[in-house]
Amino acid sequence: MTMTNFEEKLAKYAQLIIEVGVNVQKGQAVVLYISVTQQKLAHLLVEKAYQAGASEVIIKWSDTFSNRQFLKYASAERLSNAPEYIVKEAEYIVAKKAARISVVSEDPGAYAGIDQKRIAQNQKTMGQALLSVRKATQNNDLSWTVVGAADEAWAKKVFPNLAGQDAVSRLWEEIFKTCRINEADPIAAWKAHDQQLRSKAEWLNQEQFSALHYTSPLTDFTVGLPKNHIWEAASSLTPDGISFMANMPTEEVFTAADCHRIDGYICSTKPLSYAGNILEDMKFTFKDGQIVEATAKKGQVVLDHLLELPGARSLGEVSLVPDPSPISQSGITFFNTLFDENASDHLALGAAYPTNVQGGTNMTDEELLAHGVNVSQTHVDFMVGSSDMNIDGIKADGSLVPVFRNGDWA
Repeated sequence: MTMTNFEEKLAKYAQLIIEVGVNVQKGQAVVLYISVTQQKLAHLLVEKAYQAGASEVIIKWSDTFSNRQFLKYASAERLSNAPEYIVKEAEYIVAKKAARISVVSEDPGAYAGIDQKRIAQNQKTMGQALLSVRKATQNNDLSWTVVGAADEAWAKKVFPNLAGQDAVSRLWEEIFKTCRINEADPIAAWKAHDQQLRSKAEWLNQEQFSALHYTSPLTDFTVGLPKNHIWEAASSLTPDGISFMANMPTEEVFTAADCHRIDGYICSTKPLSYAGNILEDMKFTFKDGQIVEATAKKGQVVLDHLLELPGARSLGEVSLVPDPSPISQSGITFFNTLFDENASDHLALGAAYPTNVQGGTNMTDEELLAHGVNVSQTHVDFMVGSSDMNIDGIKADGSLVPVFRNGDWA
């Protein structure tokens, strides 16, 4: 690694993840999802989690090669049926209210060339098997965070003109920069950033817009917002009052869409890495809350399979990110939603977060849907923002309030 002070920065990063990302409490279990290529970071996270008082740290290692072999050769019966131990482990994680740390580092095109039907079937099966963890996570019943780490295959995709280790070093630099590791006190810097984003969410919550209207050369789109919706920003709270940061980096304020009131067309402005494949230049046309047409110049078959999942033909999340955000201004396309979604306004196909509507975490799926809060086993963000995007808030009386002008807060 050619970066100066890499070991020191990686240790600061691990401390930030434990202290601010999931805010590990004494006696709490921790579960870490991480690639076998990231052993050094994994060891730091394990060490710092125990130092913070964790009762146990469960590591869920992943390996792209092994995963590819499984998707190519596993029996159809296995792809359609998850073993009971996977369900039981998910239930254990929920029962323990374990802090969940997901480290994303995989090649964005890791599963290109594999039969999309097999990938889609496995995702459906695993979505059902891990439903208890997904619901607990979406309800913020436990603390959770998604963070990045630099693997060579991903780094070379982002920086194709750099050789292997140089690309990795450069990607680590960008991860550290966007996560404020270069600040004198990264933890204090995150707390200040959290407050800044919260002020935007508070204004939007006071306005309680009935809908948002997006216009740009690629877009004419209106998305309804549920009654009593809640905009969130950066940090969240568990029912026990534990603060955590679900995404690091983050530049967004977000809420739920009203899945019954979405009309018009909107186009993606950045590539999307989904199911180990790259999708580009997507266009979605909505009528009465449902996608009636969806096209992609690259990845159409993958997109078609995604939209076959229950609930995937409507939206769960509406997120606002100013185009002048640091990640956007870097000019780098990361081919990774954690980073690219923080460079751009985005929407999510599939599930909404029940925390984004008053009383949502106590509602049944049927009650959520009745309130316009979408229910699905999938949640896939796609980027739609640009420097020429205008967004107006539509009040209940039909009056308009500027929210974004030319990609930035009005």
